[in-house]
Amino acid sequence: MPVLEVTETAADRIRALLDRDGKLETHALRLKVIGGGCSGLQYQLGFDDQLADADTAVEAGGIRVVVDEKSALYLTGSTLDYVDSLQEAGFKITNPNASSTCGCGQSFGA
Repeated sequence: MPVLEVTETAADRIRALLDRDGKLETHALRLKVIGGGCSGLQYQLGFDDQLADADTAVEAGGIRVVVDEKSALYLTGSTLDYVDSLQEAGFKITNPNASSTCGCGQSFGA
């Protein structure tokens, strides 16, 4: 099972953000799971130009999303999407490993 699936909509948004900052050729989006949030764990997104040997890189639509080894344990089988509607806008992670989530969708329990 892949660590992460990246939707076309998410890849387009990541590409646009990287291009805007002049980092399209040099950076990837790093997705991490860190302690915190109202459910115990939370997602952290940021651009990174470093790739460690234990990282998993997912390529989609001309961009890379990088996940470290520890975060991969919590993210395997997840989908990274981007939504833009009247009620919400931003990256959305659908995680089958989450036993509970908070209302904002940025924090989860496993």
